[in-house]
Amino acid sequence: MGNRLGEAFKKIKPKTLKIAAFVLGGFLLVLLIAGIILLNKRDSLLGRAIEKAKAKTLATYDIKLELKKAHFSGLTTVALEGLQLLPENRPRLMTIKNLEVSVRLFPLIFGEIKLESLDIHEAAITLVKKDSTSNYDFLFRQKKTDSTDAKEKVDLSDLANRMLNNVLYKIPENMTMRNFSISYQDDSLHHVISIPKADIDDGDLTSTIYLNKKEAVWHATGELYPGKKQLYLRFFAEGKPVEFPLLERKYGLKLQFDTIETHLKNVFWNDQDELQISGSWAIKNLKVHHWRIANNDVGVANAEANAEVVVGKNYIGLDKTSEFRTKKLILHPYAKYTLSPVKTYAFGISTPKLEAQDIFDSFPTGLFESLEGIRVGGTLQYTLDFYLDDSQPDSVKFESTLKPEHFRINAWGKTNFSRINQPFVYTPYEYGKPMRNITVGPDNPNFTPLDQISPYLKNALMTAEDPSFFSHHGFVEESIRSSIATNYKAKAFRRGGSTISMQLVKNVFLARDKTLARKVEEILIVWLIENNKVISKNRMLEVYLNIIEWGRNVYGIGEASRYYFGKHPSELDLGESIYLASIVPRPKGGLYPFQYDGSLKPYLSGYFRLIGSLMARRGWAPVDTSRSYGFYGVRLKESLRPAPPANIDSLQTPPDSVSFFEKEIEEARGLLEKIFGKKKKEDGK
Repeated sequence: MGNRLGEAFKKIKPKTLKIAAFVLGGFLLVLLIAGIILLNKRDSLLGRAIEKAKAKTLATYDIKLELKKAHFSGLTTVALEGLQLLPENRPRLMTIKNLEVSVRLFPLIFGEIKLESLDIHEAAITLVKKDSTSNYDFLFRQKKTDSTDAKEKVDLSDLANRMLNNVLYKIPENMTMRNFSISYQDDSLHHVISIPKADIDDGDLTSTIYLNKKEAVWHATGELYPGKKQLYLRFFAEGKPVEFPLLERKYGLKLQFDTIETHLKNVFWNDQDELQISGSWAIKNLKVHHWRIANNDVGVANAEANAEVVVGKNYIGLDKTSEFRTKKLILHPYAKYTLSPVKTYAFGISTPKLEAQDIFDSFPTGLFESLEGIRVGGTLQYTLDFYLDDSQPDSVKFESTLKPEHFRINAWGKTNFSRINQPFVYTPYEYGKPMRNITVGPDNPNFTPLDQISPYLKNALMTAEDPSFFSHHGFVEESIRSSIATNYKAKAFRRGGSTISMQLVKNVFLARDKTLARKVEEILIVWLIENNKVISKNRMLEVYLNIIEWGRNVYGIGEASRYYFGKHPSELDLGESIYLASIVPRPKGGLYPFQYDGSLKPYLSGYFRLIGSLMARRGWAPVDTSRSYGFYGVRLKESLRPAPPANIDSLQTPPDSVSFFEKEIEEARGLLEKIFGKKKKEDGK
């Protein structure tokens, strides 16, 4: 190699070498002159920079920056004394007695400011909130941007690179910190985090942190090499878990753990001009509690994650090579958000083939109470794929598959889901309070076996709620896709994708709390019941019809048919059955659709045409050429009819209610036609 370089130099003409030497020498001379000028002018330049910073801070944030003394204490080291940040008419935000900052010389020549060392003594940040005002609200103000700049396309990879560099450049490889504190105070809370000592010595971090005058003692250690874009941090407490009482008291979130680690391993530009960021995280003995997550503490003994984040010009994603582990459960998540030319969202999860028992044993404690202690055999493999185009939400893609192999249930855990094959007691709840006990079995005079319920009622309800009940295995992906599209377009939760199986499990086995854990547990139980034929479809439908709410304190079809029409469930005709199906989503308003003569209000006729025509298409009802399907024959029991109105106009249904119901019918028509398939243009119209 050395011989080749020598030969290459011999081929260069002496004149060329002289020119190169002259240019290099000139460049060094310019740098030397510039350095001398900067040395002579640096104090005045520092003064101007400080005044400029004061003016900008005051103009942009209404914060007054005060500084007693500023001077150079070395070639690239600035010392500041008596620094304060004073928000306008607000409590003092920050004070620093002594601050000394040293930057690296070589990057500074090229306009980059990278910290070499940082010494900070006697510093305090005080966050104060009183009523609706605070001394830190400037952090949340939206910055004014030039309209022309806002329209320019954002290069996400470049933006991410600059943001990452801005963070890394602020981390010194050498630091001395003494007596630093951060406090938060509002009308009811006061918390102080104090750091008596923190040091970084050639990248090695050691620190001690006190919470509320040694109420807890924390430590942060690590290896910080920002120049190499590599960081490792470990955070833990002495004698007890790390806890954050401020989060619990202010937001109701209980969070604790023994140790947490994070590792930034690599940042580089790959062959596709994408910024790729590799990192990992690990946590031990995590406990979380919040009423939105679960009723109890959710615990994870050990969890690890390795992530490959990829940022392109118009997208950011989590690569499929990323991995999450807890005990023996292994997940490979991926996600991608594309900003332009249209917004798209994609995410998914895949697992290798795993022992089924290992999966159930790996669930966080306290998350799925009814499944605790269950014993299973065989293997399971799961995949989830989701994709949504913001410009075409109705074409959303959702595919979820749990593939079993020789799967079996060897023993039930805390809850035996097969118990509803026998008579049992069901307790409905209203607003968290039990209403009454209902025996689901022959001992209850209102209990109605499935073969004694009008076929019209069974088929009307299945048409409206779950058309493919007898053929699906607990879930209807088309219904889930439709609900996702509807909710996305409404920017709110408007529709769920629940099947009769899911509604049954929710009512019989689970608490009424609307938590994330309850919904996931519901899905798991439905899968166990349906895919292992724990309960027959007929029994599921029978129990469902005998427990669901049909009005205020009206439960089960036996009570409902007698309450509204004074009939046994076997005597219900087509119109009465379609009406009863219509009130299942909103049972509390069961009497609202009726007029004073016991007939139905006109706005409901469209629902009858939709459900009746779909039933006729499947042979569940006779074809009605008038397309009323029993609407005009429905009559409410006389004792429940409202008094005749004094003004005929009061009979009119409020326009808002009509338009809302008609919109729901159109949305339901779209979903049902996808499931049933379009046949005739006039169907349901």
